[in-house]
Amino acid sequence: MKKRILVVVLCLACAASYAQVKKGKKTTRKKPATTQQKVASQQNTVQSQVPPPVDTTRKTPMKPFERPLDGYYKKNNLLNAKAVPYANLRENDVAFAKRIWREIDVREKMNQYLASPKRRLIDVLLEAIDNGELTAYDPTPGKKDDPDGDGFLTPLTKDKAHGRLAGDSSVVEKRDKDNNVVSSSLVAAEFNPDSVVKFRIKEDWVFDRQRSVFEPRIIGIAPLIKPKGIGNLADVDYVPAFWIYFPEARPILATKEVVSRNSDATGLSFDDAFLKRIFTSYIVKQSNDKNDRIKDLAQGIDRLYEAEKVKKSLMDWELNLWQY
Repeated sequence: MKKRILVVVLCLACAASYAQVKKGKKTTRKKPATTQQKVASQQNTVQSQVPPPVDTTRKTPMKPFERPLDGYYKKNNLLNAKAVPYANLRENDVAFAKRIWREIDVREKMNQYLASPKRRLIDVLLEAIDNGELTAYDPTPGKKDDPDGDGFLTPLTKDKAHGRLAGDSSVVEKRDKDNNVVSSSLVAAEFNPDSVVKFRIKEDWVFDRQRSVFEPRIIGIAPLIKPKGIGNLADVDYVPAFWIYFPEARPILATKEVVSRNSDATGLSFDDAFLKRIFTSYIVKQSNDKNDRIKDLAQGIDRLYEAEKVKKSLMDWELNLWQY
């Protein structure tokens, strides 16, 4: 009897627990959304589709500067040009040789391209000296192994080369409030490239019997200046500021275009101008046993006549070779 009662109690307990679990799993039914809730949901959807605003205050990285082409074509031929090498010359083939010194005045009409403000010859030489591409040599005469000062014996630093071209130094005084001199210093004048109006070239006229050619070959070039510290400069001759070994300068001059008054597309470099003798000059000296200059033999207008005699003697020597 007791067992039956215990079984009935257990059955009632299981039924009660089962009813509680089923009641907890029963889901509640959702209420229908109101009109305000629908509008808010649509606004949220639209806002989610709109892209976020761009921050205009944020700096964008700038592209590197590229200079536009100044013209409609680029001059690459002259920039990559090389100096035309001279023909090989053997000592046994030299039948005649004469050393000549000439002066080129850039104020003459044919030589004005050498002093063009767009590209001066002196600017090209100084730029190459500053970059270490050319060596300037001391032109001081009177040395044992270099009596004329044009033997490329003593190199100059770029500062000394610039110093020889600068004008006369001036004394700058520093004064106090009572106008009393406190100190003074020596300041060199700035160099004016337009002050270089003459160049001197040293060349050899050689007759090559192997090729039967009588031609000049430039050895050195020097800008000329007036000596410093002299009162009346009108009666003073020009002197070299420094000498440049011309074969060393040819590769540099071959890439620098000359400025012509007739055309901007000449394609001529400074090396071409010297090689083709596109300049006018006058002779100031020829090699001789006494080492005399033309001004030591003649003065005034007679110096030009004497220079023309030297020029004519060179041409006559070549013409005398072809007599029949």
